[in-house]
Amino acid sequence: MNSAFTAKGAPSLAKRAHNIRRHALRMGQVQGQGYIGQALGAADLLAVAYFHALRYQPANPEWEGRDRFYLSIGHYAIALYAALIEAGIVPEDELETYGSDDSRLPMSGMAAYTPGMEITGGSLGHGLGIAVGACLGLKRKGSDRFVYNLLSDGELNEGSTWEAAMSASHWKLDNLIALIDVNNQQADGYSSEVLAFEPIVDRWQAFGWFTQRVDGNDIGALVKAFDAARQHPGPQPRVIICDTRMGKGVPFLENREKTHFIRVDEGEWDLALDMLDAVSYTHLTLPTKA
Repeated sequence: MNSAFTAKGAPSLAKRAHNIRRHALRMGQVQGQGYIGQALGAADLLAVAYFHALRYQPANPEWEGRDRFYLSIGHYAIALYAALIEAGIVPEDELETYGSDDSRLPMSGMAAYTPGMEITGGSLGHGLGIAVGACLGLKRKGSDRFVYNLLSDGELNEGSTWEAAMSASHWKLDNLIALIDVNNQQADGYSSEVLAFEPIVDRWQAFGWFTQRVDGNDIGALVKAFDAARQHPGPQPRVIICDTRMGKGVPFLENREKTHFIRVDEGEWDLALDMLDAVSYTHLTLPTKA
């Protein structure tokens, strides 16, 4: 990864996650809406991905030697924009344009004009299949880079997801790392009630994947899981199942009745930012990545 992010004096991963949450809240405040619950919940795994695991050059998002990060869940774009802003791939001053006409930060991700947005978000369930194709292409090029694919528990309803999972195992794609955000929410209700996904670990293992399940809001556990996924010696794809809490970092949103879209009233955005900033973060001592 970029050595500047692991240099002495660089912000801790906890601080990075805090900043990602803050960027997301500020974007939500601009439009008065956005999938902020998911963005707050996924901030820790995005911080570990972009500031511990991924190799990339902020000034050159299309650098051939980069690891790829594919966002399968188009409506999580606000979360990924926040990470791209924190990583210096998207200028922070563009935050104020979120969701506006002619903005490079539309409410659903568009690869055509957003730096660092590798694929366009659309119908759910297609990101993993695209990632499988990319991994095959990188193998053919002789590249040792990884493809990370962030997908949701709701996408486990889709047959295309499992077709891709089976294909990745068949082709022994050890350069593929899937990240599943399990927050148990989708448009039609609780994911576990719409279509049960448990036992989720057993299912992915049965499909031939090296499988880990962690608390997706525990940065230390995420670091260990990302390292284990990258370093796993077996010729098989890897998946990290991340149990996350929607609204994480803002107590009144964490405790609000959960739906797929958490409503935030006009006067609550500043309150959310104040509550987030009131949290004290300690520096994490973590191994430096090559």
